[in-house]
Amino acid sequence: MERRIRRALPALLALAAVAPSFAASLPQDGDAVKGTAHPGCDHADAKACVEQAIAAMGGRQRLAGIHEASYESMGHAVLAEQSYRQQPFITSYERDQVTVDFDKQRLTRAVHVTWPESDPHTESVDVTLVATPQGGVYRSKAGDSPCGLSDLDDTADTLALGPERLLLNAAAAPDLHYAPSQWLRATPHSVVEFTWHGTPVKVLLNAYNHLPDALERTRTFNDYWFAWGDVDQRIYFDDWHIVQGVVFPTNRIDQRNGMLYASTQIFNPVFNAPVDDKSFAMDAAVAAKSAQSKGWNRIFSDKKRVELAPGIELYRGSWNTTLIKQEDGVLVLEAPISPSYVQGVLAKVHSEYPGVPIKGVLSTSDSWPHAAGVRQAVAAGIPVYALDLNRPLLDRLVDAPHRLQPDDLQNHPQAPHWIDVGGRLELGHGANQVVLYPLRGASTERQYMVYFPQQKLLYASDTLALNPDKTLYDPDLMYEVAQAVAREHLQVDTVYAMHEGPTPWATVQKLLDQAASPQAPKTAG
Repeated sequence: MERRIRRALPALLALAAVAPSFAASLPQDGDAVKGTAHPGCDHADAKACVEQAIAAMGGRQRLAGIHEASYESMGHAVLAEQSYRQQPFITSYERDQVTVDFDKQRLTRAVHVTWPESDPHTESVDVTLVATPQGGVYRSKAGDSPCGLSDLDDTADTLALGPERLLLNAAAAPDLHYAPSQWLRATPHSVVEFTWHGTPVKVLLNAYNHLPDALERTRTFNDYWFAWGDVDQRIYFDDWHIVQGVVFPTNRIDQRNGMLYASTQIFNPVFNAPVDDKSFAMDAAVAAKSAQSKGWNRIFSDKKRVELAPGIELYRGSWNTTLIKQEDGVLVLEAPISPSYVQGVLAKVHSEYPGVPIKGVLSTSDSWPHAAGVRQAVAAGIPVYALDLNRPLLDRLVDAPHRLQPDDLQNHPQAPHWIDVGGRLELGHGANQVVLYPLRGASTERQYMVYFPQQKLLYASDTLALNPDKTLYDPDLMYEVAQAVAREHLQVDTVYAMHEGPTPWATVQKLLDQAASPQAPKTAG
């Protein structure tokens, strides 16, 4: 065996040397196809090309005859928006039971989610979504509660742009036309384009088997991707199976801005099984509230004001913001959620301290919701104090186009004024001086602390959160904060964070001790 390996080694090395150049010679996804305008659809108009794809999937009668679809699915999503190390990202997992009623435009989705950041024994969450494109609810034993706008978006996509209806809606679109052909997975594709609810949608049709291998569009999102404005999305369809005469893709991969964001595998699909109307029942008044949500376009509120010390004002909310009055101006601690939210924060500064300059915005975390308002600070010409490791992310965030829903930075472009936080950094003098310290922990690598020496007060970025039973949501994060406090020899009496109000440091230390103490394993039931 060893002799055979030695004999084969030169050939293997030669192959390894050729492989990169061979791969480099293959066309990349999105490259233009040259030499033919519409590969696989030569001499046919766009509608005929789509009809050919419909035939490849089993024919118009079979596709139009899908009134209901039921299936199981398993998938994962990368949690790129979380305040942890960057790529490769941590991942969440999901197992669903789905029923889609195309005739009545509704669906149910029983979801089992595994969330990797949770406390021990709380990593799994079960919820049932019942929705139409106009409204939906999360169903639980406690009753219905409004679902999110992103759930309504996903529902509308499933009903109209999933493989069961995508080609039929394309063929019926009055503005259906060809777009430039593309390579996809080193295979030429004709591309047809049509408008769906105001958004251009492209469908990539395989030149050889004529199946729809992907759809593309540029859109805004109501999930964490809202921060990126106009997002280029490609959804791949793959793993084709014949289901009741329909050639059906059972794998869907969601790519956003070039990043492979999520993959979902469908199991045991069945068409036109009997539908139980009771499974779609929901409180209509609660469902209506879901569509009334503002999503991430939050408005700043000053109703929950807490004076931490004279000139240090905390405004509580889902995302906390602090105004710090110093001798030569005001610092704004955090620019979260959205440009509209930070616009309200800056207006509050001007009303509280008229004529006083805003010295800077302290953005302590790389989490997208926590930094989504940085664009407004840049638009206002305010310096932003950013952790050195987060600069590439923030550069992309500021450069991201927002043409579909323009914000101030889109309308009035402005170069950012970054100030890197790479080590201990003092800001201001006197009673309200602050000192910035990078955390540099395994899970807090992309966050920094803000310390108020005179008050012995610590802002701990996105680390401190208490459960309803007053235990620590994630003890590991606060353990790393405690390490940083000891490393920097800080004297702390009180700590607070992005999602938690002022808490005695001694209380946090006791909670850390409790979390570290041996406990009997929890058992079900």
